[in-house]
Amino acid sequence: MKCSRVIVTVAALAATLAAGAETITITLDDAIARARVQSVNAAVALNELRTAYWEFRTYKAELLPEINFNSKIPGYYKRYSTYQESDGSYSFVRNNYLQMTGELSVDQKIWATGGTLSLNTSLDFMRQLDGVKQNRFMSIPVALTLSQPIFGVNTVKWDRRIEPVRYAESKAAFLTATEEVAMTAVQHFFNLLMARESLDIARQNLDNATRLYEVAKVKREMGQISQNDLLQMELNLLNATAEYTDCESSLKSNMYQLRSFLNYDETVDLQPVVPSTVPVIDVVYADALERALANNMFAKNIRRRQLEADYEVAKAKGNMREISLYAQVGYTGTDRIFGHAYDDLRSNQVVEVGVKIPLLDWGKRRGAVKVAESNREVVESRLRQETLNFNQDLFILVERFNNQRRQLNIANKADEIAQRRYNTNVETFLIGKISTLDLNDSQTKKDESRKQYVSELFYYWYYFYQLRSVTLWDYERATGIDADIERMVRD
Repeated sequence: MKCSRVIVTVAALAATLAAGAETITITLDDAIARARVQSVNAAVALNELRTAYWEFRTYKAELLPEINFNSKIPGYYKRYSTYQESDGSYSFVRNNYLQMTGELSVDQKIWATGGTLSLNTSLDFMRQLDGVKQNRFMSIPVALTLSQPIFGVNTVKWDRRIEPVRYAESKAAFLTATEEVAMTAVQHFFNLLMARESLDIARQNLDNATRLYEVAKVKREMGQISQNDLLQMELNLLNATAEYTDCESSLKSNMYQLRSFLNYDETVDLQPVVPSTVPVIDVVYADALERALANNMFAKNIRRRQLEADYEVAKAKGNMREISLYAQVGYTGTDRIFGHAYDDLRSNQVVEVGVKIPLLDWGKRRGAVKVAESNREVVESRLRQETLNFNQDLFILVERFNNQRRQLNIANKADEIAQRRYNTNVETFLIGKISTLDLNDSQTKKDESRKQYVSELFYYWYYFYQLRSVTLWDYERATGIDADIERMVRD
């Protein structure tokens, strides 16, 4: 009687919690599709992609011509400055004037050399405020300016090598992240599925334990079983009741995690569906490795880090001596009247070569080169080791995936056999042919076999999406995994 009251209480509690909840049947594909759109992980991956996209757009914009306007409007000066007399002596004179300047330039970086070429036009205005008040204009209608470092590192060339690789790495990282979102969805989905299966098993065991206990009481009254067997059946009923309440609590916990991950309302009751089929796929390691090296962010990460190490060496060598060239050719004119400042133009030429060569730096710059070269060797060693680890991990993953289908078939067959054995033993026990120990053993094997099947099913799908995340290849459709990056970052 006490056990019956417990069962009624548990059923009433479950009915109360289920009241008002919206029930949604969800498949594994549904969970993955929603996770790719609704989960926080997917949003983070998309934002990281947007950041990388606009960084790459900024880099590409730096390679294009820029139109710049520089101006000083106005500048007022009232101060003393030095003045050289005709006899060579110097004196101080007081200046009080207003000055305004404006320059318009088109600047273009030279990809091959790393210098900057500019096409300029400018106008200066000055008004004397003391003495003879007058205006002066100086114009440079057109001038061509070259600023070029010599022997220094060409940052434009290195950026053109590194930045496209960096962006390709970011795009591959986004695609990998979307597959990792699918892996997380698989985990949460199967956690809930396992909890649901455990609850169903516990409910079935509770029903059977209740029925068997009632039968055992009748048999005891008829003297067909011992008091010990009756107590064992009552103990089984209590254990089944405790297991049911524990499984119900676990179900609620896993339900909350999946709802939160998929951004469902807390009133939604998700009913996971056991995947009935799995794709029949045999993966060849050599083929998987080729696709991974072509598509995965790892290969691009290796390439970028190697280029960055080479760039640091080139930069350290370029800093050992500094020579810069500045040259400007054009025309200039000056007059008190604005319009006349563009008449009677004269050539305007400037050529400057700056040299900075360390004569004694105690080996500082050469040491910087050695440090950069040493760091590059360290990076190369790490990259070789990471490549070996990557290849090894992929090999293990391929082996596990190929083996997992066999394990799944075995677990499925074992589940069917254990269920039939338990059903037979229940009927056999009712007619008194087997003991409670045999019945308990068959129940335990049935429960373990069912859970093992769900567990093997989880590992199959988890390895499947893990393989997709590494190779960025859709093995069901035999096509690469890609996305419309331009549309996604603009939405």
